[in-house]
Amino acid sequence: METKDLKNFLKSLKDTDIEELEVEAPGGTSVYLRKAKTLPKAAAPVARAAAPKLPDTILPIKSPMVGTFYNSQSKNYPPYVIEGNNVESGQKVGSIEAMKIMKDVTSHVKGKIVKILVLNGQTVEYGQELFLVDTSL
Repeated sequence: METKDLKNFLKSLKDTDIEELEVEAPGGTSVYLRKAKTLPKAAAPVARAAAPKLPDTILPIKSPMVGTFYNSQSKNYPPYVIEGNNVESGQKVGSIEAMKIMKDVTSHVKGKIVKILVLNGQTVEYGQELFLVDTSL
């Protein structure tokens, strides 16, 4: 697929109501497209309250990639962890899927899960905090 073909394709999709599309060209090249959701612009900047400072013993487990977060192997299985569970360093606490590729989310610390910050099936960003772990316990 040539760059000019891709640009023309994107221009033609711009004004449609298609939100996601996967195209496979001859030769095995495939492209996955998803429209960004636009938020209404605020009339004036909104002041945000500063996030409360967490104790030094509370550490986050962050997303290793952009994708969809899953808290279990499948919907028929229990979550890998829930709030209050103890975790070990290297323990799997979730997974993230992007373009049909799964990546494990593992704890890098030993402690207790005190807060789960994302929902099952939620889209997450690279480096986004997913869990808070109290390492003092």
